[in-house]
Formats: sequence, C-alpha cells, structure tokens
Amino acid sequence: MKKAKVLIFRAAGTNCDYETQSAFEECGAVVDKIHINAVIGNKSKLSDYDIFVFPGGFSYGDDIASGKILANEVKNKLGDILRKFALSGKPIIGICNGFQVLVKMGILPDPDIFEQSATLSNNDSNKFECRWIYLKTKNSVQKETVCIWTKNLPDIINLPIAHGEGKFIPKYKKAIDDLKKNNQIALRYCDKDGNMPSYPFDPNGSVEQIAGICNKKGNVLGLMPHPERFVFAVQHPLKESMDGGKYGWGKVIFQNAVDSVG
Repeated sequence: MKKAKVLIFRAAGTNCDYETQSAFEECGAVVDKIHINAVIGNKSKLSDYDIFVFPGGFSYGDDIASGKILANEVKNKLGDILRKFALSGKPIIGICNGFQVLVKMGILPDPDIFEQSATLSNNDSNKFECRWIYLKTKNSVQKETVCIWTKNLPDIINLPIAHGEGKFIPKYKKAIDDLKKNNQIALRYCDKDGNMPSYPFDPNGSVEQIAGICNKKGNVLGLMPHPERFVFAVQHPLKESMDGGKYGWGKVIFQNAVDSVG
C-alpha cells in the first residue's frame, strides 16, 4: 500500500514542524520538512508530495502582521504551483500561523479566485490566548462541513490554542454567506455544551465564532487550534482521549488526510 508523502513547509520562525511531523508519521505517512528557499530553488519538487502543510509558529517574527510576509513570499514565488496543488484536490492544511498564511495569500477560502477576502486580526482581548478550548464541528444551522480533514469527528472536540491574532474577519458580508452556503465553516468555538459563546470560550471574537474554514472541495483546511498538540491522550491536561485509548482528536484530523491519499 502506498504511503502518503507529506511536505511540511518551514521558514524563519516556524516552531511547530516537529510536532506536526510526528503527528503525520503516527498516521503512517512519510514526512519531509523543507525550508522555503529549498522549495523555491526546486519548484517541481512539490509534485512529489501528496499533502502540503503550513505549520504553526511565528513566520518571520510576525512582522507587519501574522503570516503576511510568508504569504506574500509564497504567493509571489510559488503561488501558481501551490494553487494548482489545491485545485487538484490534494490535501493542504495551515495550522495557526499556517491558517493566516493560507488566508492572506488567497488559497482560502477559494483558490479559484486566489485573492485575499478575509483576514485574521488581533484578538478582542488584545493579548495572546493560550489554553484548551471547545470546538463545534457541526450544528443544526450549518450542515456537516465538506472538509475531508474533519470527517469522523463528534459534534464537540477539545483542542489547544496559542495565538494573538486569531480573529477571523471577512472582507465582505457575502464572504460569510458563501462560507455558510458552501458548508465551508469547518470548526467553530463553543462552550462545553456546544453553545455559541462569548469570551473566554470564544478566545478572539471571530465572526460567527469561526475557528477553521475549508475550500469548496474540502481538501484545504485552515484552523487556529493546534491538532498536532492533541495527537496523544498524554498531551491533554486531564489525559483524556477520544475513545479511552492512547489517542486524542488531533490524530483523527491527520489520519483523515493520510487515508484520503493512501
């Protein structure tokens, strides 16, 4: 059986690449961590991979705005190739800083348009938020998302966050309407009972409590929470697991992508 090949994209300030590598390897994938300069120097290398990852961290120190410098660099030097990767249906994920990059370069919410139509801005609390939060994967208003990454998840899951600029804001109201219509809202902040919350359950004040979105096909996911930090039950402060075993809900997210190309 073919093993999925994963490319984790690195740049100055990336700091979640090792955890993300471990998560994919636990799911049976073969993983390479490659610096942006090496990819730019050999653009054809992207076609060797089945899954592309922008991990968390503080790329280029989050100067100007979180993820903005890396987003501009990738769009200008690798944009056409990465856009084709997305449109081909191959899985792409951007976690925290990676979500900011995907949104600011225009891969999300729509790689067909490939223009920025939303941003991730400063948390309403005006401070860095770092803790465990609850997330809703579906509700009575929004049907289950088309996202391949979030299949097989229960209505409510628990993941950690760590960000200062996680407030999702669309450029136009129609952008939110389109996300709802196309079932592209993959994850929303909620309280432990699944209610749409205010602070602190909603850590940043995102429009519609959005914590993660996908493209129309569902193969590209961007999210502020860190699934790579809850692959194993021992990573949870209460040692909770998804099924009483060794794994946390983060593993399901990575396993879904690996299984989709395996």
